Amino acid sequence: MGSNGDILDCLIVGGGPAGLTTALYLARFKRRFLVVDSGTPRAAWIPTSHNIPVFAEGISGRDILARARANLDQYGAPIQTGRVTGLRKQPDRFVAVVEDTDGGMNQIAARRVVLATGSIDIEPDLPDVPNAVQRGLVRYCPICDGYESRGRKIAVIAYGTHGIGEAVFIARTYSRDVTLLTLGQPLELNAEQRAKLEGHQVKIVETPVESLDMEEDRISAIHMGGKEHRFDVLYSALGLKYRSDLAISLGAEHDPSGSLIVDSHCQTTVKGLYAAGDIVRGLDQIVVGMGHAALAATHIHNHCELPTEDEPGGA
Repeated sequence: MGSNGDILDCLIVGGGPAGLTTALYLARFKRRFLVVDSGTPRAAWIPTSHNIPVFAEGISGRDILARARANLDQYGAPIQTGRVTGLRKQPDRFVAVVEDTDGGMNQIAARRVVLATGSIDIEPDLPDVPNAVQRGLVRYCPICDGYESRGRKIAVIAYGTHGIGEAVFIARTYSRDVTLLTLGQPLELNAEQRAKLEGHQVKIVETPVESLDMEEDRISAIHMGGKEHRFDVLYSALGLKYRSDLAISLGAEHDPSGSLIVDSHCQTTVKGLYAAGDIVRGLDQIVVGMGHAALAATHIHNHCELPTEDEPGGA
């Protein structure tokens, strides 16, 4: 890594839609880059998304990822399986520590870095059903598929303010039969929140879940307080854990939840460090993440030879 020939133009951390779109742009800009992908993109959990504009019949998250990788193959875009465990900034480069699947470690130097590491949904604690979101038993994105649930009986699993907002969003948009489940946790509401839920006829059940009935690949009934509740669709609104540790370790500005604050080019407050996708504060949507990627990659291409320090000419 001593010579400039050893320094990549860009390291992309994460192989979800945002990371792979960044790679597509940089490949077409003829830049030297590498994607390091841990293989756990949140997009892979999507059963079917109906709001990707060009897929009228809907498309699964796994199919989106497979198509994006196939697209990159024609450019010979390099994708390495591994996990970036550390990132440090030097005057003219970033140096990433990468752990491969066999536990081996190596270092990669790059002028710019795009973090597309995304987030992880906090899973509901349902009896005998671990990883309900990842298994597709509980959904997590009414923006993506709420239209397909219109007019149905919907439950929202939530503990706090975010869940209240999601329940109201569903109730005012898609269904007049919405129930908020707190899984046994008390829901402390102020007068405004209570009025909002009542105004949209959202029911609240704070009783713990005792057991579930499964019917093929769906939860058919939930037993709480000796009563059986049946819902057509369950959404989890427990929030996200943002994979932003690498950026925060370098002092990047973030909000209290850990999502990163970026400028109009998707550059963080650390010069040369960009972010795209769910890790960025704002709307968590695939098309938004792809937009982040286009902005970041184009800015990187236009400024790659310039220094990343806070000095005249820095970018």
